Amino acid sequence: MLTRSFHQSLMRLLSGFGALMLAITSLVYAAPAVAEPTFEPAQPIPLYSYFATGDVNAPVTAPSSLPTPSFVLMGGGPDVDPAFRWLIQRAGIKPGTGGRFVVIRATGTEAYNPYIFYSDDKLSTSTTIAELWVGGASLGLTSVETLVIPSVRAANSAAVNAILAKANVVFIAGGDQSHYIRFWKGTALEQTLKTLMAKNVPVGGTSAGLAVLGQFDYSALYKSATSEESMLNPYYKDITFDPDPLSLQGGFIAPPALASLIFDSHFDSRDRMGRFITFISRIVAPSRTASGSAGCVGGVLPASSSGNMTARGIGISVETALLVQGNGDARPVTAKRVTNPSTTTESAVYFVRPSVPPSVCRPKFPLTVSTVEVRKLADSNTVFNLSDWTGVALYKHLDITSGTLFPADWY
Repeated sequence: MLTRSFHQSLMRLLSGFGALMLAITSLVYAAPAVAEPTFEPAQPIPLYSYFATGDVNAPVTAPSSLPTPSFVLMGGGPDVDPAFRWLIQRAGIKPGTGGRFVVIRATGTEAYNPYIFYSDDKLSTSTTIAELWVGGASLGLTSVETLVIPSVRAANSAAVNAILAKANVVFIAGGDQSHYIRFWKGTALEQTLKTLMAKNVPVGGTSAGLAVLGQFDYSALYKSATSEESMLNPYYKDITFDPDPLSLQGGFIAPPALASLIFDSHFDSRDRMGRFITFISRIVAPSRTASGSAGCVGGVLPASSSGNMTARGIGISVETALLVQGNGDARPVTAKRVTNPSTTTESAVYFVRPSVPPSVCRPKFPLTVSTVEVRKLADSNTVFNLSDWTGVALYKHLDITSGTLFPADWY
């Protein structure tokens, strides 16, 4: 996995910065033997950055709206090549149709452009696609574009939104989800994303980009909470959500096909089950029981082992993607897991749902919640029904008792 990740980073760096290195080399060799110091006035920081690979002016006949939604939920780490190809195909893009794939992020570079557009490290558009490359041009893409949108002002830019509005596929890169909430929520960019989703333009996200695709988002406005911190105090200061306070309305983008869900990434490699159960528990509404009260103050959904509008979430491991699609005609939303052929991890997806409300969930007290259902998907053939939470057998029941997870080896 490290080899793949390193290779991806290296190839993107080389392909994206070759021209820059040539320019630097030219400056070095052109410099006089003794250079006088020069002072240039400071240049203004650009409002946003825009990078394009391919031909953004090529005609596009791929459909601008589609009958059903499509989402890629990716768990961070090495990118999953077939998941990007699936997004392109779900957009109705084929050789000859053209199509624009737009990556949005708040920090970073155009590193995704060559990886998605080209087929190999020679930067060819061959129909023979090498591992570590998506080969988008050979599948019909005419451009891959990256927008770096680092502020509210940039997210309200007419130019930024004009570029995004033409996308046939949108992908939200990893980074820091607090930037996406702070910079993009409530802006023209959010409205453009919602307009695209209303047309069922395929959307994907990885790591921080995954975190903002649920009805409820772990916003991480301060620092990233650990499982231990979360279980010992479910209202710990680093546990922040969007919407805030929790509500059934008002979340950032909140795709309807992903209603009632919250997501977490890097799931098994960072031992996140404890914190994830805490996040989901926080969504559970208070209720009265025979022995007193249950649930969490501020929660908005019931806990139940049945029904489709209950508190629940999906944890996704590194180098893993969940392909989510609507199927039309009031049929359920379904999902399949995919990874890279060379992956060295189990690349599992965990579907987590508390069957009963937490019995102890209040500030500065350790969490207690029992009988949390966990379903584990680690193959690429099984279809999971997101609408009624069926298709994968129960893997384990987990409990958190006084801030401790049982069993600890939940993998």
